[in-house]
Amino acid sequence: MIDQPKLTNAIKLMIEALGDDPTRPGLQETPDRAAKMFAEMFEGMNYTNSEIAQMFSKCFEDAKSQDWVFVRDISIFSFCEHHFALMYNMKAHIAYKPNGKVIGLSKIARIASMAAKRLQLQERIGCDIAEILELVLSTQDIMVVIEGEHSCMSARGIRAQGAKTRTCTANGIFSNDAKLRMEILSQI
Repeated sequence: MIDQPKLTNAIKLMIEALGDDPTRPGLQETPDRAAKMFAEMFEGMNYTNSEIAQMFSKCFEDAKSQDWVFVRDISIFSFCEHHFALMYNMKAHIAYKPNGKVIGLSKIARIASMAAKRLQLQERIGCDIAEILELVLSTQDIMVVIEGEHSCMSARGIRAQGAKTRTCTANGIFSNDAKLRMEILSQI
């Protein structure tokens, strides 16, 4: 679990390390506010993929459904574990083929959001989402595409603003059927 007092103290130290005074007007309450913000933004670090799957495990039995389900443009954000920099303007696109049950569409967005709220690599976010959905849906037929911009690339270093990174996790039928994979990618 996130240690709020330790996080608050770390933010005070960061303000001092940047050469400012955490006791000056305007910054006095910043460490507490920032610690609360970080606790919210990193909420996913409190849970394993299995625990997230349990949180959002409510499904509907549907033995007849054989059509794949596709939800696109789910807004998420994360932080790069290499630079502690924001990954922003991120969209998750998630498809799955039901195996006797379907999940509520809002649960897909909640799973994507929770998996992203960690110190992450973009490549791992897609794998985590796929793993959680596999646990919930009992199917390996899952595809997750993530697009995003990385402030570790746009705000520092090369400063390549507007550059987007796209990653794709394709499991089960989506890894074996190139035509189906291309059909999904063409809809993004």
